[in-house]
Amino acid sequence: MRATAGTTQKAPALVELFHSLRKQEVERDSLESRNHHKPVATSAHNSIVGEIQNRSAHLLAIKADVQTKGEFINDLIQKVLAAAYTDVEDVLKFVDWLDVELSSLADERAVLKHFKWPERKADAMREAAIEYRELKLLESEIYCYKDDTDIPCAAALKKMAALLDKSERSIQRLIKLRSSVMRSYQELKIPTDWMLDSGIVSKIKRASMNLANIYMKRVTLELESIRNSDRQSNQESLLLQGMHFAYRAHQFAGGLDSETLCAFEEIRQRVPGHLGGSRELLAGIASS
Repeated sequence: MRATAGTTQKAPALVELFHSLRKQEVERDSLESRNHHKPVATSAHNSIVGEIQNRSAHLLAIKADVQTKGEFINDLIQKVLAAAYTDVEDVLKFVDWLDVELSSLADERAVLKHFKWPERKADAMREAAIEYRELKLLESEIYCYKDDTDIPCAAALKKMAALLDKSERSIQRLIKLRSSVMRSYQELKIPTDWMLDSGIVSKIKRASMNLANIYMKRVTLELESIRNSDRQSNQESLLLQGMHFAYRAHQFAGGLDSETLCAFEEIRQRVPGHLGGSRELLAGIASS
C-alpha cells in the first residue's frame, strides 16, 4: 500500500548503507593520517640518531686529543706562561700564532680543561690583542679616509659624523677597560703602554684631524654649489653642521691642526652676522 501524502516512512536499508559508507570513510581517513605522520616520525627518529652519532663522534675526538696531544698542549702551556712582551704588536703575533695552534683541537675548551691550561693569561692576551687590533683598524680607517664627491653631501657628512662617533665610543671603551685590567695585565707581563693616552688614543685623535679637515672642505664645497634661491636656509644649516662638527673634533682631539684650522677658517668667515654668537664661539676655537 502506498503511503499517504504528508507521511514519512523509515528506510532501514538507507540507514545501513549510510553507516557502512561512513565506516569506510573513517577507516580511510585514519589510514591516511597514519601514513601522513609516519615520515615525520621517521624523520624525527633519524634526526635523534644522527645527533647521538655526531655527539659520540665529537666526544671521541675530544678524548683522542686528550690522549694523544698531551705533549703538544703542554708545550703550548709553557709558551703561554713564558710569554713576556713590551710591545703589543708582539702580543698580537703571539695570539694569532696560538689561535692557529689551538684550532687543531676538536674542541678547545673541552680538551684544555683536562690540562693545567693558563686560562687567565691566555684570555687576557686575547682580550688585549682583540682590543688593540680593533683600535688599530679604526686609526687606519680614519687616517686613510677619503671623501667621495659622488655621494650626496648629506650622506657624506653623516658618514663622517658616524666615524667620529665610533672613535669617541672606542676611546671610552678603552678607558673603561684600562681602569679594570691595567694591574692584571702588568702582573701577567702583558704590555700596557698602548692603552695610555700617549698610545693608540693619541694616534686616533691625530688621525681624526684628517676627518675634520675633509668635513670642513666638503661643507665649503657644498656652500659654493648652493643655488641662490636656496642659499640662505641651506647655507645656515650647513654652517651649523660644520660648526658643530668642528667643535666636536676640537674637543675630541684637544685642538685642531694647522691644515684643519685653515679649512675651518674658511667656514668661519662665511658665518652671517645674525649668527654672531656662533661666530664668537668659532673664533674661540680657532685661537685655542
